[in-house]
Amino acid sequence: MAKIVRRNFPVVGLGCAACVARVENTLKEQKGVKDCSVSLAANNAQVEYDTDVVRAVDLKRAVQNAGYDLVVKEDDDDQAEDDDLRAQEEAEELQARYFRRLKWDMWIAIFLAIAIFVIQMGFVDFKGKGILLLALAAISVFWCGRRFHRGAFMQLKHKSANMDTLVSLSTLVSFIFSAVVLAFPSLMGDKSSLYFDSAAMITAFILIGRVLEERAKYGTTQAIRKLYELRPRKEKAKVGETVKIKPGQRIDVDGIVVGGSSFVDESLLTGEPLPVSKFEGKKVYAGTMNQDGALQVQVLKTGRDTLLSGIIKMVQDAQGSKPKIQRTVDKVAAIFVPVVIGIALICLVYWLIAPDGGLAKALLTMVSVLVIACPCSLGLATPTAIVAGIGKGADDGILVKDADALQVASKVGSIVFDKTGTITMGTPVVSDSKWYVEGAKGILLSMEKNSEHPVAHAIIASIGDVEAKPISDFVNIPGRGIEATYMSDRYYVGNSYPNRDALADEWIEQGKTVVYFSDDQSLLAVFAIEDTLKESSAAAIAELQQMGIKTYMLTGDNALAAGFIARQVGIDGVQAGVFPADKQSFVKQLQAEKQKVAMVGDGINDSAALASADLSIAMGKGSDIAMDAAMATIVSSDLGKIPTLMKLSRKTNRVIKENLFWALIYNVLAIPAAAGLFGFSINPMIAAACMALSSVCVVCNSLRLRK
Repeated sequence: MAKIVRRNFPVVGLGCAACVARVENTLKEQKGVKDCSVSLAANNAQVEYDTDVVRAVDLKRAVQNAGYDLVVKEDDDDQAEDDDLRAQEEAEELQARYFRRLKWDMWIAIFLAIAIFVIQMGFVDFKGKGILLLALAAISVFWCGRRFHRGAFMQLKHKSANMDTLVSLSTLVSFIFSAVVLAFPSLMGDKSSLYFDSAAMITAFILIGRVLEERAKYGTTQAIRKLYELRPRKEKAKVGETVKIKPGQRIDVDGIVVGGSSFVDESLLTGEPLPVSKFEGKKVYAGTMNQDGALQVQVLKTGRDTLLSGIIKMVQDAQGSKPKIQRTVDKVAAIFVPVVIGIALICLVYWLIAPDGGLAKALLTMVSVLVIACPCSLGLATPTAIVAGIGKGADDGILVKDADALQVASKVGSIVFDKTGTITMGTPVVSDSKWYVEGAKGILLSMEKNSEHPVAHAIIASIGDVEAKPISDFVNIPGRGIEATYMSDRYYVGNSYPNRDALADEWIEQGKTVVYFSDDQSLLAVFAIEDTLKESSAAAIAELQQMGIKTYMLTGDNALAAGFIARQVGIDGVQAGVFPADKQSFVKQLQAEKQKVAMVGDGINDSAALASADLSIAMGKGSDIAMDAAMATIVSSDLGKIPTLMKLSRKTNRVIKENLFWALIYNVLAIPAAAGLFGFSINPMIAAACMALSSVCVVCNSLRLRK
């Protein structure tokens, strides 16, 4: 009987869309693999396969033979709970090591490019100048740019081409041509025609762009890693057993309380700041934190079956499905490269046999075509605009982690907001209160100081500076409230009172939580507890609506509280009482309607929806996992920055399109000119200058975003 599993494996060596396609095809060709999806954004492969037919280590060997690597432990048994975590840790280490090497290569290439340019363009000639230029350029091209040549070779083996092919060709042709001119100056007739600076500049510029791409990709596994840390490494209980959960202990299983009482922090799942009272018959979930009391829990689910593991899988799958902005350039390059090479070869053959041609002119024309068609401006078109946009965003308190955010945000038609901590402050406060017996304040103060409930802090803050009264026989009743005795009279604090109170009824209709303070005869005081609205929320939502963007709010809170907040901020739609899976489903529902969707949240419970959304935005004062899963973070948690991000995105996207347009138009005009179709030839030095000028134009256009 077939045993089908679906696993996420980190992949090492992905560089572009062609790499993704190669790894996908390799895995799909393996016997026993049912389905496969490789993500450039998350650097992973989601593989569904039959473990009776093929093992994880077999998949690893197949991918290695294709020139990449699948991070799988040799002892992987396709079932162990810790396998994915160990593979994730190894992939993170490899990624960090690769990123450090890439940055070193970039700085070395920049230094060499500047040095070569200064020496080559200097007015003073000295003995050994050419040899020095050749040596410096060789280090830049063959050491700093080694990954491009290796990538181009791998593409050649598989009869394909990508940006690595263009970079490798451009740098090698410039270097080899210059070396030939240096060795045989009489062959070309002009010893000054050296293009070592072009080879070095191309290498440096493209490495800068690659570092920017990798920086965006570097943190994509951190959200998954932190979620994994919340899950127990080894299962210590089995379904049906009863386990004891001590105060301050993280719960390892999904289960039902069969003894004891306590408050449990479930903000991991619901996003709500108030811990939930747990007593006999109530369910608890893995990853949540038990606070004060001991609980006896009957185990219902463990390991991969828990709600937390479900969230982990949702985030993994959603992150793995995201595209990257570089795919556009890669697709263009896949067509552009063979066309340019073809034109260069045609020029070589034509000028070899033309009456007014010859070897020198043929080689010069071919080199001019390859140099002038260098992908430098094409490669810089996107990264420079992204860097400028990210810099401008940072100035405004918007940290963009994923470059895709600045492209996707311009197309967003709907924004989904979490309520608590996003639209509201995320901390309970006493918004209204009414004292019927002022002299009882000291009694309530003493009772709340003994309480473990987080609302107690809000009530204590509202009481003010009064003297606490000595109480006795304090009792905490789970799910109801607290009781105590003062001078033989019994006092009560809780969420109910036998008689109606007009103010309390009004507050309840507004969705506020009401707390009653009473004795055996009468109501002494009543308090309204709420999560206050951020000052910027209503204005930000109104501005987004003016931009033609629909707004929605999702919350785990009750319908009354959600409706009250929604009316205050004027939001278009609201859903209450939702769990993480519901939030993700709502995002996917909007996407199914052909909408680009942004998700704004601050908690772990929002991470699956954040990962599924086309654009994910986290609040800076929220959880680290939400920020790791998000493409952008609002440092101040001010919703007023969301419209700013949308406007910045639209400007950045426009600049990217302008850059790509001018880079392509440049090649459309420059390549025929270099080929001699306009009746004149372009010297390779002039071609290199034109190439550099096109790059300068692209950079200058991008820098307009900083204004």
